[in-house]
Amino acid sequence: MKVKILIAITALAVSPILGFCQDVNKLIKQDDVERIIKTLSADDMEGRGTFTPGIEKAAKVIEGEFKAAGLKPMAGNAGYRQTFSQIRVVPVNPKVVFDGMAVPDEKVAITTSTSFSWKSDSTVLITTLTDEKTYRSQLGTAMRSGKKLLVIFDASMAGLFKKVRDRAIKGSIAGGRQAQPIVYVLGVAQPKAFEASCEVKSQELPLSNIVGVIPGKTKPDEYVVFGGHYDHLGILKPMEGDSIANGADDDASGTTAVITLAKYYKKLNNNERTLVFVAFTAEEIGGFGSQYFSKQLNPDKVVTLFNIEMIGKPAKFGQNSAFITGFERSDFGAILQKNLEGTAFKFYPDPYPEQNLFYRSDNATLAALGVPAHTISTDQIPTDKFYHTVKDEYATLDINNIVATIRAIALSSRSIVSGKDTPTRIPKLEK
Repeated sequence: MKVKILIAITALAVSPILGFCQDVNKLIKQDDVERIIKTLSADDMEGRGTFTPGIEKAAKVIEGEFKAAGLKPMAGNAGYRQTFSQIRVVPVNPKVVFDGMAVPDEKVAITTSTSFSWKSDSTVLITTLTDEKTYRSQLGTAMRSGKKLLVIFDASMAGLFKKVRDRAIKGSIAGGRQAQPIVYVLGVAQPKAFEASCEVKSQELPLSNIVGVIPGKTKPDEYVVFGGHYDHLGILKPMEGDSIANGADDDASGTTAVITLAKYYKKLNNNERTLVFVAFTAEEIGGFGSQYFSKQLNPDKVVTLFNIEMIGKPAKFGQNSAFITGFERSDFGAILQKNLEGTAFKFYPDPYPEQNLFYRSDNATLAALGVPAHTISTDQIPTDKFYHTVKDEYATLDINNIVATIRAIALSSRSIVSGKDTPTRIPKLEK
C-alpha cells in the first residue's frame, strides 16, 4: 500500500512537467527554428554588420516575425523599432614611428575617438602581449592605469592582431566603453623612443533595437526580458574565397531563440508579468543597443533578463546542457534548474571564468544596475574555431542543440513569467 501511495504522489508531482514538455514540443517546432536561423544567417544578410544594408534587412525580418506573432510595440515606440543615433568615429592617417623608423601600416592598428599626437614620455604605458590566453586580462590591467597605451603584439599573435586591426579600421562609437586611444603594433621590438599620431572623421548614424511586448495580466509593471543581439561582423577579408561573416551561432542562434520564445508565450497567453523580447543592435562594437535599451525602462522593475548568446553547438557538458554566466551572483540559475526537474536538461555555472563573459555581452548593462541579468550559452569559446570568422555558418550548427536549449529556456522560465519566483538582485556595479 505504501508503495502504491508513493507512486501516486510521484505521478502527481511529475505530471505537470510532462504536460509542459508536451506544450513545448508542440509549440516550439524544429522546422520553424531552422527557417528563422537560415534566414538571419543567409549570405544576403551580408553578415549583419552595424550600419550596413545587411543589418537593416535583418531588422525588417525580425519586425515581421514580431508582427506575425502578435506582439505589441514597447511603450513610447511607434513600431517595433527602438531607434537612436550614435557618432561613429573612424581613424584616419595613422602613423607610428619606432626609433626613427616608420612602422608599416599593416602592422599598426589604432582605436580612438579623438585625434592625437604622442611622443614617448611618462604619460604613455608600453605593454607587450605574448599569450592569447591572458591578453584580455593584461590589456584590462593596462587600460585601468589611465595612461596612454602602446600595445605591442608578439609576432606569434598575428591572427589576433589581425582581428583587432580589422575592427579598428571600421572605427568605433564616440562615448563607448573605451575611454582612451590605444595604439597596437605587431611584431616590433619595444622602442627606446616613438611617435604616434592619428586623425579622425566622424558621422552621426542611426541604430535600432527591435522590441516586442506581451503585456502582463496581473503584474504589468514587472518586466521579464528575453534578449539576444542580431548584429554581427559584416564583411571580412576573404578566407578561402568567402568574405561574409554570417554569424549563424553569434548570434543568429540567440535571436532565433528570442523570436521563438515570443511566439511560444504569445500562444500560451498566460503570462502574469509583462514579457519584453528584444533583438539588440551593435553588441559587437560595444554593446550600444543594450546600453540604450537599459535607459528606456526602470531597472528596478526588471525582474530578470534572459540574454541568449551562441547556443548553436553542444556545451562542454554534453547534450541537453547549457551554462549561465554569473551563476553565483543570484539564484536565477537555481530557479531555472528547479523548473527543469523531471527533464534531462541541466544548467551549469560558467566554465570559463577567465573569459569574463558576464560583462562581455548584452546582459552587462542591466546587471550593473542590479538586475539579475544573465547570459545563457552553450559555446565552447576557448576552442571554437568558427567564432568571429567567415566559417560561422548555418552548416556548422547543431539544430537539435538549439531547439533543445530553446525548449529548456521556455520550461525553466515559466515560474518567473507567472510571477511565482523572483530572482535575487545583483549588487549594483560601483562606478
